[in-house]
Amino acid sequence: MEDISQVYGIRAVIEAIQAGEPIHKVFIQKGLQGQLFFELESLIRKKGISASYVPAEKLNRLTKNNHQGVVAEVSPVSFHDFEDLVSRVMSGTKPAFFLLLDGISDVRNFGAIIRTAECTGVQGIVVPRSGAAPVNADAVKTSAGAAFRVPIAKVDHLKDAVYYLQASGIQVIAATEKATENVFGCSLEGPIALVMGSEDSGISPSLLKITDLQVRLPLLGEIGSLNVSVACGVFLYEVVRQRMG
Repeated sequence: MEDISQVYGIRAVIEAIQAGEPIHKVFIQKGLQGQLFFELESLIRKKGISASYVPAEKLNRLTKNNHQGVVAEVSPVSFHDFEDLVSRVMSGTKPAFFLLLDGISDVRNFGAIIRTAECTGVQGIVVPRSGAAPVNADAVKTSAGAAFRVPIAKVDHLKDAVYYLQASGIQVIAATEKATENVFGCSLEGPIALVMGSEDSGISPSLLKITDLQVRLPLLGEIGSLNVSVACGVFLYEVVRQRMG
């Protein structure tokens, strides 16, 4: 677990959360008891922070320090409030351009996507609080520092984010090989949010169902799909091509 900033110890983690540190995940020793523990647990629920209950051996592998049964991973970047981000983008002069990532779990894919997003003018990346790759030092390194330049927002549920974007006048477009429409044949010049799915299973069916449009890339070889960061790059640059044209 090197390259991840950590806070350890119950009181230290409580203070980090209260101070607004960008906590990615908290690992808690199974069977932990006591007033401070219950205070931490309540705070984690209130802030919507991802938590895992693990054996003491897992915590000992995470840190050699006296962890008192609690270790928190701290993201090197700060996250933006989703609704504030949408409001800022919609009040600007350029058409909205968002990227939603549904279950991207590989840190290097995530970093590569952030890098391409910055290069193509994406105005905000939206990820779920749980089930997504951490924005850790590896992700920042792979992004070539772009993680500090593109606003990233975490939400409890991507479905709620989709509904909010749609209500804000933004067309939500799913990138999926299940689509019949070719991306090169549809208009991407207006306010849009592109949804990319996980490496293994793509966009979840319940999320796919509520998107406004589903598009695919033409695949001319024998293999049925592209690496997600490569596919994302092609989709994002098609947006750039259309808007520059």
